[in-house]
Amino acid sequence: MSSDTGKAAPASGGFDDPQAHWDQRFSRPGLLFGEQPNRFLEREASRLPSHSRVLSVADGEGRNALYLASLGHQVTAFDISPVAVAKARALAEQRELQVDWHLSSVDAWNWDGPPWDAVVAVFVQFADPPTRRRMFEGMWKSLVPGGLLLVQGYTPRQLEFRTGGPGKIDNLYTADMLRALLPEAQWLLLREYEDELAEGSAHVGRSALLDAVARKPG
Repeated sequence: MSSDTGKAAPASGGFDDPQAHWDQRFSRPGLLFGEQPNRFLEREASRLPSHSRVLSVADGEGRNALYLASLGHQVTAFDISPVAVAKARALAEQRELQVDWHLSSVDAWNWDGPPWDAVVAVFVQFADPPTRRRMFEGMWKSLVPGGLLLVQGYTPRQLEFRTGGPGKIDNLYTADMLRALLPEAQWLLLREYEDELAEGSAHVGRSALLDAVARKPG
């Protein structure tokens, strides 16, 4: 069974009221980012040991958490939007997959809880720089020694494409930024590039991307 963690209060992120923002977007018919998992996650999931304990951060309507669960991992996921979490639970029931769903913001999540073998954060770019720093500190702290952090996000070039993302340069990622946020990381993958995305109706077209996989020393 799923449980709620803390109160899904608005984080001090890039939107004035992030819960209302995402509730409104996720209330539209269908799945905003589609049913298929993120392609970066599909490519890199083979790095995870079998039956890993995985946390998916701001997982939205569940596509990535459910993909990881389908691979046999023990997956926990949270999102600030109760609308998204309800859709994720319905999709999990439809697919007969088990995920431990929680309703929480990044700042309300208990990063001091049980450690994870892997943490996944795909397009979690609502966060302004202070919120982003706290989020990365929390994700890194919550990993077991030798654990993996998998991150995909948009780079500043995305402001030229406008095919998804927050449209605010302070919320976008660069490789140098991630190196500064995670000075202890062993980088298994860190690259900026361009590609075509087709993720539901929200991420469609040429996009400026950053892929990162970091191992926590141990």
